[in-house]
Amino acid sequence: MAFLRAFGSYVPARVVTNAELAARLGCETDWILNASGISERRYAETESVADLATRAAEDCLARAMTRQVGMVIVSSGSSPRRFPGPAAEIAAKMGFAGVPALDVPMASAGSLFGLALAAQCASSAGPVLVIAAEKMSTAIADDKNTAILFGDGAGACLVDPKEGGAEIVRWDLHSDGTYSEALRLEFGAPIHMDGYTVILQASRKIPAAIREVLEHTSTPASAVGTFLMHQANQNLIVRIAKALDVAPEKFFSNIARYGNTSSASMLIAASEWHAQSGFRAGEPVVFAGFGAGFHWGALLALGL
Repeated sequence: MAFLRAFGSYVPARVVTNAELAARLGCETDWILNASGISERRYAETESVADLATRAAEDCLARAMTRQVGMVIVSSGSSPRRFPGPAAEIAAKMGFAGVPALDVPMASAGSLFGLALAAQCASSAGPVLVIAAEKMSTAIADDKNTAILFGDGAGACLVDPKEGGAEIVRWDLHSDGTYSEALRLEFGAPIHMDGYTVILQASRKIPAAIREVLEHTSTPASAVGTFLMHQANQNLIVRIAKALDVAPEKFFSNIARYGNTSSASMLIAASEWHAQSGFRAGEPVVFAGFGAGFHWGALLALGL
């Protein structure tokens, strides 16, 4: 058994508005909002991926009121070097030297895969701290189709083997490299995204994964209290809600304020949602994500 005990998040101070980007990219502010649902995003100036991650993780542990951690899992698709990844550095920054620290270098879906891995490891390792941190502002060029989307930030979750506000009941994860060239970030180059392919595949695969996890737990979509998704694009979120015949209001969204923070976005959203309302006894909550690779899936937790 594994439980979602606490969440945390951190976003940098600098706010980048649509007006600022429109002037730089030569497009209209209304076009940015209509195309993405994003009004503003945050950029880290001097903070590194490890700095962002540490701030979110400390917030999470403060909310959990514990510093007992048996493993650290860090997801980031924007780490600045090939190796080492940021996990060991983050663990050392937090005083967890000697604790196993694992990098999951997966954009967008990495936090979802991290939660599933933590649920498997918690029974033997003890509480697992899952962190996702991205500095996507370093990965974009002056391409209006990608520059409008991305922002920086970090989210965290403590997965505990004994206690928490919700029990992790089931997850279903998938990977398929057929379209791996459609969304990629090469070293020394800006992000490349074939937007049509990404949206087409995401709009098919995310609802299918959510249906899969619901069917495996005999849970009707109408019974789910909240859907916490990777915040990729507001139009995509609405499309997925429609595919599941669920009111869009059940999909928590904060993309308007932060943009697409890749693997960090789902945990930033979960942290804000948890602070505002949180789990309710007997009510299912679904986490879902899709990202480069392609990797995608869904996880169901039941409020206690």
